[in-house]
Amino acid sequence: MVLAKGADMRWKQCLPPLITSFLFAASSNKKIGSASRVGYSKIPQMGNSGRTNRVGSFLDKMNTQVDSTISESESLRRLRQSQKRTSEHNEKKEIHMRYRLLGNSGLRVSEAALGTMTFGDDWGWGAAKDESRKVYDAFREAGGNFIDTANVYTNGTSELFLGEFMKDHRQSVVLATKYTNAMPGTDPNAAGNHRKSMVQAVEASLKRLKTDYIDLYWVHIWDQITPVEEVMRGLDNLVRQGKVLYVGISDAPAWWIAQANTLAYLRGWSPFIGLQIEYSLIERTVERELIPMAKALNLGLTAWSPLSRGVLTGKYHGHGSSEPGRMSSDMMKQLMPEQQRTDRIVAAVKTVSDETGRSMAQVALAWLRYRPTPAIPIIGARKLSQLQDN
Repeated sequence: MVLAKGADMRWKQCLPPLITSFLFAASSNKKIGSASRVGYSKIPQMGNSGRTNRVGSFLDKMNTQVDSTISESESLRRLRQSQKRTSEHNEKKEIHMRYRLLGNSGLRVSEAALGTMTFGDDWGWGAAKDESRKVYDAFREAGGNFIDTANVYTNGTSELFLGEFMKDHRQSVVLATKYTNAMPGTDPNAAGNHRKSMVQAVEASLKRLKTDYIDLYWVHIWDQITPVEEVMRGLDNLVRQGKVLYVGISDAPAWWIAQANTLAYLRGWSPFIGLQIEYSLIERTVERELIPMAKALNLGLTAWSPLSRGVLTGKYHGHGSSEPGRMSSDMMKQLMPEQQRTDRIVAAVKTVSDETGRSMAQVALAWLRYRPTPAIPIIGARKLSQLQDN
């Protein structure tokens, strides 16, 4: 827009009130009405109707922009109020879970892990898909991010369920699975710690879990055959390929784990950062060598069967649920611990439970979490009520 020299000076004098009006309206979040608009009467006459019309057109555009900005400011105000209400609601909502670093790593995991060996009823005593989903959702809503499974749990159904459950929030889950054991079959290389078993198992797990990577890959059990160099180099290859982020070891002797990690550090390979063992008030033999070794090597400690297959809930001793548990089956009875010693331990847990007003399961899990070398209990549940009790 080209103005005469005199008109140009008068036009500049009009800018301050125009801008002031604009900023005041925007900061006060009030829409400018027709009475407060910057009208043509505030524009000095410039003696040229064509130029005046162009100035008027410019002001129309400015007033339109002002209206638009005020509308946006009103929307922002409402958004801030909504966010404030949401924040206040979240502050009132109880957060159940805390987090810790897993071993010698920067990986943050919840203080309890969800064990999913019960996801799927292929073995006769697990949970169907709908109930498994309820258990998973409740654990996530409580702040849990550490999920534990294995390639053979319920013949692969556990991994299939998890792949579906976590598909829209995979990045916020610390997903752990295992290899070594295999589905029933005749292939002599289907199981074991060796590289062929390792590669086949990880590819199958990635497919079932519908993911590109596994956060923590456990060696499920020491096979007593495969050279330690082959195991650690194979696992390191998976880490370098991006299919696995961290590696851990389950159910192996302390001397072998120490040898494996020493070798990994010397060769620049990925060491084990976690140790998974059976540990509970009933099963404490790991305190002799495995737990001191884990402390010395800074391995994160996770405990499977922290309730000794449900025995520490008291349900097999007349306390709590009267429903038959999985240890009532003929297949599982052989795994029940020695009776007299177990009775004494369960009675002691019941006493503490009565004194504190907490369930027996909560007492047993708290004992694990507050040991001199704390353990992360891997909690398994066939029903939502069982998880909520923990």
